[in-house]
Order: sequence, then C-alpha cells, then structure tokens
Amino acid sequence: MAAAAAESVASQAQAVLRARLCDPSFVHSALRSSPDTNYSKLKYLVASSVSEACNNSVLLLGPRGCGKAAVVDMVLDDLKKEHPDAISLIRLNGMLHSDDNCAMKEIARQLCLEHQLSFSKMASSDDNTEFMIDMLRECGLAHKTILFVLEEFDLFAQGKQRLLYSLLDAMQSLTSQAVVIGVSCRLDADQLLEKRVRSRFSHRKLLFVPSSMDDIQRLVEHLLMLAKDSGLPAKYITDYNARLTVSFVQYDPSLYYACNIFRAVSDMNMESGFLSMENFVIALSSMQRQPKMDSLQDLSILELYILVCMYRLEDKEQSSYNFTSIMKEYRSIQEAYKTSDKYASTVCFRAFEHLLDRELISFADSKGRNQALEYRPVKLLISSRELAQSLKLNTTCPAVLQKLLDRERYM
Repeated sequence: MAAAAAESVASQAQAVLRARLCDPSFVHSALRSSPDTNYSKLKYLVASSVSEACNNSVLLLGPRGCGKAAVVDMVLDDLKKEHPDAISLIRLNGMLHSDDNCAMKEIARQLCLEHQLSFSKMASSDDNTEFMIDMLRECGLAHKTILFVLEEFDLFAQGKQRLLYSLLDAMQSLTSQAVVIGVSCRLDADQLLEKRVRSRFSHRKLLFVPSSMDDIQRLVEHLLMLAKDSGLPAKYITDYNARLTVSFVQYDPSLYYACNIFRAVSDMNMESGFLSMENFVIALSSMQRQPKMDSLQDLSILELYILVCMYRLEDKEQSSYNFTSIMKEYRSIQEAYKTSDKYASTVCFRAFEHLLDRELISFADSKGRNQALEYRPVKLLISSRELAQSLKLNTTCPAVLQKLLDRERYM
C-alpha cells in the first residue's frame, strides 16, 4: 500500500511538471522578471507606439535559441489583451516570403483575413502594394496599429529590398500607424539594408545574448522545483527539491534543453519518485539519435567490406575510384588475409547499389550519368570515426575489418 501511495504522489508530481513544460507562458515567465529585460524594452516600445499612435521599427538580434521569438510572442499576447481592438498582426518569414511579390501577396492576404475583406489571388504586386498603403492609412485613421513581424529579417534584405522600402516608406506618412519588428540571427542585419531603406529605419536594436550557465540553472530550477502550494505532500516536496538541488552538482548545460527536460520528466522513476541526473543523461542520448549510425547497424558483412575498401582507397589519396576499383581492393584484401568472406561480383554490385540507396555513399559528380554504374566515380558520406564505431558495435563484424581500418587510421 505504501509503495502504491508513493507511486501515486510521484505520478501527480510528474503531471504537474509536464503541465508546466507544455505551458509557454510559464516557461518564459522568467523573461519578465526585470524592467531591464528585452521583453520589458520591446513591450514599452510597441505599447507606446500603439497608445501614442506613432510609427516605429526595431530589430531583435542574437544567435538562434536565445529567446527572440519567445519575447515577441509574449509581447504580442500581452498587447492583444491590453488593446484587443487596436492591433492588427501581420507575420512574415524570410525563408518563405523573401521574394518581394510573394511577400506583398501574403501581406494582402493576411490583411484581408484580419479585416474580413475578399482577397484576390490574381492581383498584381503593384496592386497589393497599393492595397497595403491604403490599409495603413485607413487603420491609422481608425487608431489601429498594424504590427509587422518579419522573422529571418536578413533574408528580406537580399535582392532589391522592394518590400522593406515600400513598407518603411509608407510609414513616413502621418496618417499611417505601424510597427515593424525584425528578428534575425545576424548581428549585422541592419548593415545589409540599402541606403534608401536604412534612411527610413529607426535604427532601434535589441541585442540578445546566449544564456549563461547560471541563467540556465535558474531556468531549470524555475521549471522543475515544486512549489509548496502544488497540492503535493509537504515532505515529498521538501525531499524532491533537495534531491533535485543535489543533482545539479553534476551540472552540464547540454543536458537541460527543453526537449531533454520533458523527456527526463517523462522517464522519472516512479518507485523513487525523484528526478536524477541519470534521467537527463538518458534523455539526451535518446534525443541525439544519428540516422547514419542507425543505418550502419543494419549493414551486411559485405557492405561493411565495401565501406572499408572505400576508406582504404581514400586514405591512399586515390583521387577518383569506382566500383571496379573497390572490387580490386576487395580482392587484394582477400588474397592478403586469406579471408573466407568471398562473394561473386553480381552480389557485390547489389550491395554497392544498396549503399547508394541508403545514402552512405554517393556519386562524386553528376557528369557521368550516361556511364554504367560500375564505372562512375563514388565517394564516402561517412567519417572514419562513424565507420569505426559501427564496426565495434556490430557483433558479427570480422576482426580483420577492424584491424584493417585501425591500421589505416593510425599509420
């Protein structure tokens, strides 16, 4: 009965932790903690632009994974609650809409959807640009701000930059009311702008830096520490938090990415009822699967021979080789080591084709498409380290293969 009760408490704790990790507002709430945070600065900038009916533009710059998108989403959620009828949101992504015509069409589509207007797929780029300018003016007269969020902003700065110029130029009018928020991982994104675009940009920038080890540890504690009012027994909460603090002594920041944390919580030991460092290590290893290594585990002995032969040819600095060259190397290994692993050429060719299909090897170029497959130059798509590791993990691998590879690697 006691064991069942302990598992029930652990199950409740696991449910509480999972709910936290699936709630973006809770996960990112630590970003709101100080008036000096980028969240506070961006919210003040956008909120003042909305309330004072003025135009603004700002760039959020920093490496991937440092919270730029999370800050933008939090600010937008807050403003929608505070000004539900005074905001219209347009989102673009440079990876999808870097073409000016495509971007203008997407802006027109989202504006029509937002204001319940009919959208014409046949409208030209000039028509969509004129429509955007008219909507900026109409929204300005109605005291409604259009927020443009341009993710991967640096990709919009390629080409003629017609979109950026049209948008920022339209914002120079006293009747328009808009805010442009650019998000980019390139710190020099503003330097990519043409002179005519840069002159219309406000040059406000918020710099995001990667979290320090202390920041990550505080975030993990924020996510995983149980509060006294979580509805769980007080003794369990005290013991759980104490165990969790001890586990941080072996702290490694690579273990605590969001996906790893969720997986670690999902694998929490129900018998002990506590999270351990082992949960994080197992979660990390399961999340870092390597497709090539998985493919290598399923290969036949003959296919491993072909890969080792290719590696030996490359190690001999043979600039170009094909299936015929590989077979010569294979036969030389058989003669030198008197192995019993002898296969007919037709069987070897099927194994060679299978390696091509698995994308563990590929043709060196596309010039010889009209050539027979056995004469086309090929190359390895795996490293010597990956090949060596796969040979060690393969229990049926002949010892001669490992010996051959080690000899070539360390000569």
